[in-house]
Amino acid sequence: MKNIIHFKILGVLLSVGILQNAFSQNIPKEEDYYRITTIPTPEGVLIEGGGVLSLPNGSLAVCTRRGDVWLIENPTMSNGYSPTFIKFASGLHEPLGLAYKAGALYTAQRGELTKLVDTNGDRIADVYETVFAWPLSTHYHEYSFGPVLAPDQSFFVTANVAFGNEEWWRGESRVPWRGWTMRITEDGQMEPWATGMRSPAGYGLIDGELFYTDNQGDWVGSGGLWHLSKGVFTGHPAGLKWTSLEKSPVKLTEPQFYSKIDKRQVKENGRYIKPENIQNEEDPDFLYEAQATFPELQLPAVILPHGILGISNSEIKVDDTQGKFGPFQGQVLVGDMGQSKIMRVMLEKIKGEYQGVAFDFRSGFQSGVLRMDFDHSGNLFIGETNRGWGSAGTTNSGLEFVTWTGRMPFEMKTVKAMPDGFEIAFTQPVDKDSAEDLDSYIGKSYIYKYHPVYGSPQTNLQELQIKGVKVSDDGLKVRVVIDNLRPYYVHEITLNGVKIKAGNHLTLHPTFYYTLNHIPDGDGLPLTALSTKRSSSNKKVVKKSPAKPKKKDKNEVVLTDEEIQPLLTNNTCVACHSKDKRIVGPSFKSISKRHYSNERIVELIYNPQPKNWPEYATPMAPMPQVPKEEALKIAAWINALD
Repeated sequence: MKNIIHFKILGVLLSVGILQNAFSQNIPKEEDYYRITTIPTPEGVLIEGGGVLSLPNGSLAVCTRRGDVWLIENPTMSNGYSPTFIKFASGLHEPLGLAYKAGALYTAQRGELTKLVDTNGDRIADVYETVFAWPLSTHYHEYSFGPVLAPDQSFFVTANVAFGNEEWWRGESRVPWRGWTMRITEDGQMEPWATGMRSPAGYGLIDGELFYTDNQGDWVGSGGLWHLSKGVFTGHPAGLKWTSLEKSPVKLTEPQFYSKIDKRQVKENGRYIKPENIQNEEDPDFLYEAQATFPELQLPAVILPHGILGISNSEIKVDDTQGKFGPFQGQVLVGDMGQSKIMRVMLEKIKGEYQGVAFDFRSGFQSGVLRMDFDHSGNLFIGETNRGWGSAGTTNSGLEFVTWTGRMPFEMKTVKAMPDGFEIAFTQPVDKDSAEDLDSYIGKSYIYKYHPVYGSPQTNLQELQIKGVKVSDDGLKVRVVIDNLRPYYVHEITLNGVKIKAGNHLTLHPTFYYTLNHIPDGDGLPLTALSTKRSSSNKKVVKKSPAKPKKKDKNEVVLTDEEIQPLLTNNTCVACHSKDKRIVGPSFKSISKRHYSNERIVELIYNPQPKNWPEYATPMAPMPQVPKEEALKIAAWINALD
């Protein structure tokens, strides 16, 4: 009788969701390890964080896209006191970065590097000094980012391209040094440093060397992180217009480039036609192939797969907190505006060039992540905005900070390339039985096209053939041996069955993305040292009764929400869309109200029409890699929502 009562109580609790909530609380979440705190702003103050900088005295400097610079005292609200906001400067032209040197603040406006000085100690700048100015054409997209303070105390500034009037999709450099990085000294001297940038919103120093992030677009198949040594060309050809100028360290010219790479500039009826992705293209161009012709071309050190690890990558920040921010000391954090999140990158040098791995890290910010900086206590401050781009989140701007809670997440800490695969290091020991099971791993490799189209689908997809694994005695490392490694390709592997030792949960972020520019030399592990077991070979096949699908009409079966979720996730639809609410793109319910046929939705997946959704700032990239059978299932599910 007691058991019957207990089961009845259990059923009631489950029906109202009490136990379900309790169970879900045991599943690790990002907020368990990294807490986000929103900094309240005074009424009438709008913080669109173009620059964020922790100052030596513990206060925070923030420049806004509205043209102000604020000093914020007590930004972490210690002892329960509210922060104090002091307007340090105003009237600037969209400053998008801050640096501190010898008591002065420096910021890159659209057309100049400006020095701001408080000479009388009243915490208000009374000197606005132009260090160096560069030309502008007045195009809206001519953002300037920076500065980065170099080890020799000079400054680096990056400059966006504009876009054509008729060819509104094609990046162009209308005036000198657009699409370039410039090095500027305190005495106002400028040397062009490198070109090939499209929209280099992120920048930073890693081990004293300059890196930047670029955004997907024309000639940039996916966002990524580039090492930027002097004289390199990183792929976008707009800046090549100025390589004939005396100061240019890059000698490659536009005619030389376009003699080898198709510009796809075609007119029909007197007007240029926007180039689109060519499906089933027989011989597309790839960056590594172009590098064989143009040796100054610099490959990305790490590709951040579009729609998965962001859609508009931004700030670079090295964790130099000596463990105050958790177990990732020395690794690189990369922000993203569109998805309002932060990724984590670990670099290594193979054959003299940088490459490395990327992971998801923390999402859920209230607006697009543009700028980041650590304070002395290990708090990571985030300046946020989405104007002109759109982003996930609940607001158009914001100022927040992230704090490590002190709990140790179960994560892949690093991934390193090996001659025969990868070595994964973990923050906590793994369960050996699950880690030795080859069914605990699934992966693929792919590459992005190098063409004047806006973005690129994942191309030349190939399933990874995992040959075996070896788990270290302490459970902190796993070698994954792969038969079909491919240089220059992204290798994406999901640990869908590797559990924590003495526990039942997977890593907090179970997928890594390694950009394998070079395969290391050396010997691989012998087969005798590897585990090759598969749990699936020992299991009897048990047919499960699937959830009853919904029927739209007599002839069409529509998947349930539960059944469609893996398709939406695997094809990166959820990066920009949700069922009910607007994120980067419209909700699936909003799409259903357009009453497209299933076939038309598939066409729009393969060849999006941004003009149909003018209220969304970020255009959708073509997704021809989505299998048509899956695209039709997604389309049917979307239409069933209406």
